[in-house]
Amino acid sequence: MTNEQLKEKILSIDPKVEITEGKQFLTVTLSTNKIINLAQKLKNDEETKFDYLMCLSGVDYKDSLGVVYHIGSSKHNHVIVIKTKTSNRENPVLESVTGIWETANFHEREVYDLFGIKFKNHPDLRRLFLDNSWGFPLRKDYVDDVNIVSK
Repeated sequence: MTNEQLKEKILSIDPKVEITEGKQFLTVTLSTNKIINLAQKLKNDEETKFDYLMCLSGVDYKDSLGVVYHIGSSKHNHVIVIKTKTSNRENPVLESVTGIWETANFHEREVYDLFGIKFKNHPDLRRLFLDNSWGFPLRKDYVDDVNIVSK
């Protein structure tokens, strides 16, 4: 599919998403409550068949926290980016995509460990690298008085 066809397909699934064309990939920006529906449809539709999650990254936008998903299709050889932001910086929660792409398991655990974003319905959401005495070191407001680290 061309980028234009992908845009049309995504907008047919949800006409309220925002789609921009970057230098490399189409970027779909949507609200957190729409991620599961869009991801399932993009994976299961034979025209798109986004069958693998390449990367899932946490982002601190200062006023909110978010996640960026890079998904690809091994059948059709196309890639898109999906971005979403949480509305609550103090208690950020997103729905887990591990039921759609199993590889999200460790990606989500890493984002939880370093940003504090919780993933509802994750099969084993616990810290991956740090113990509970740490805060969330990739947040822009993180301060570590012991090790003199500040951002």
